[in-house]
Amino acid sequence: MAGKLYLVPTPIGNLGDISRRAAEILEAVDFIAAEDTRVTVKLLNHLGLKKPMTAYHRHNCGTAGPAVLERIQAGENCALVTDAGTPAISDPGEDLVALCAGAGVAVESIPGPCALTVALSVSGLPTARFTFEGFLPLNKKNRWTRLDALRNEERTMVFYEAPHKLRATLEDLAAAFGSDRPLAVCRELTKLHEEVLRLTIGEAAARYAAQEPRGEFVLVIAGLPAQAPAADGEGALARALELRREGLPLKLAAARAAEEFGGKKRAIYDQVLEIEGK
Repeated sequence: MAGKLYLVPTPIGNLGDISRRAAEILEAVDFIAAEDTRVTVKLLNHLGLKKPMTAYHRHNCGTAGPAVLERIQAGENCALVTDAGTPAISDPGEDLVALCAGAGVAVESIPGPCALTVALSVSGLPTARFTFEGFLPLNKKNRWTRLDALRNEERTMVFYEAPHKLRATLEDLAAAFGSDRPLAVCRELTKLHEEVLRLTIGEAAARYAAQEPRGEFVLVIAGLPAQAPAADGEGALARALELRREGLPLKLAAARAAEEFGGKKRAIYDQVLEIEGK
């Protein structure tokens, strides 16, 4: 009987964030597939655990993935972990999940730490709708293709970035979205020197031009403000009159027409009142 792949989130900075359930899974599985076994062994030592580990990362996933799948199909249970955060989120773990799913192997995800949700929730920017963009492409052409596709994005955007690339990325973001676009710079989340700066892209670029970026960054950027549709005065008046014929009160008909066609509901109200008065 085949085993199961468990996706186990690990702390993004504070070891106290490991959940009891995550610890129990790490203790129960037969082996751990880790992004960096040297990092994972520190977590296991913190938990007082010893487990067989195999390396699984973006440089070896093409060969390590099938090897992990073979062991699971033979009946072993495996926990997939990254150095920090939730496996398969901006991570080659997504390939292993797809491999297992395609082979009919059960995959179970354990809720837990993720820099994406931590940064988004503390950003002060709208969170009802957002798009996660992860790391921008290194290739300049591909990077600009991605940014150009996001110029009219109205949802909040979330990016990951390394400290040595932050300055160039902020310059590119300013060119793509404008220096005045609101931004939350979330640095070293859950760690000793955690910092959240709420400013504009231009202000962030100026700050880090004069200050060496340190730590891991999550950038949360406001989407493009929704543009109000151009008012259609004739359409609004015709719609208000139609709604009046259907029996709607004048005030409600004017408000509904203004919402659908643009324009000021008071002006529509007065126009309908004048027509009906005649």
